[in-house]
Amino acid sequence: MTKTALDPAAPLVFDTAELRGAGTTMHVAREIPAPEAYGLEAVYAVPKGAVLDLDIHLTGVSEGVLATGQVEAVAEGECARCLAPVQDALSVQVQELYAYEGSVTEATTEADEIMRLEGDLLDLEPAVRDALVLAMPVTPLCRPDCPGLCAECGVPWDELPDDHVHETVDPRWAGLEKLRLADNDGESK
Repeated sequence: MTKTALDPAAPLVFDTAELRGAGTTMHVAREIPAPEAYGLEAVYAVPKGAVLDLDIHLTGVSEGVLATGQVEAVAEGECARCLAPVQDALSVQVQELYAYEGSVTEATTEADEIMRLEGDLLDLEPAVRDALVLAMPVTPLCRPDCPGLCAECGVPWDELPDDHVHETVDPRWAGLEKLRLADNDGESK
């Protein structure tokens, strides 16, 4: 798998050249559009272009740069029970160490165990995406007590009267039901 170079103009890529000394910090507070949809677009996701509100501190440490802070976004989708539109505000914490190239951390960890700086560039996008997706509910609901849809007609239970029922006849009794109906027709005449 070939690795592509980071685009320094990408909204979640930061130049950390000024953080080479341990203890130096940089504060990033900005709103940016989501570069892609985070989640399952057809079900529940932060849509591409939705506002990501970042409040991140980048701190130079001996092994690299530590990114900590908060990200807020709005996820949209549909209720898993009644299919009504759902919109939730997500607020997640991000904490990720980005190792310098050639650092002890790089030498002692596997390639996929820790994030890496590319030169002085730090890509916060994978950490933001992972934090947002992990904060999303497995089954989004419009409300915790959503009754869902009627299994027979597919109409949301909230839109149906309290006495809503469907007459169903067990196929094993269908022949007797025809006799009962025929007998009732004979009595009414």
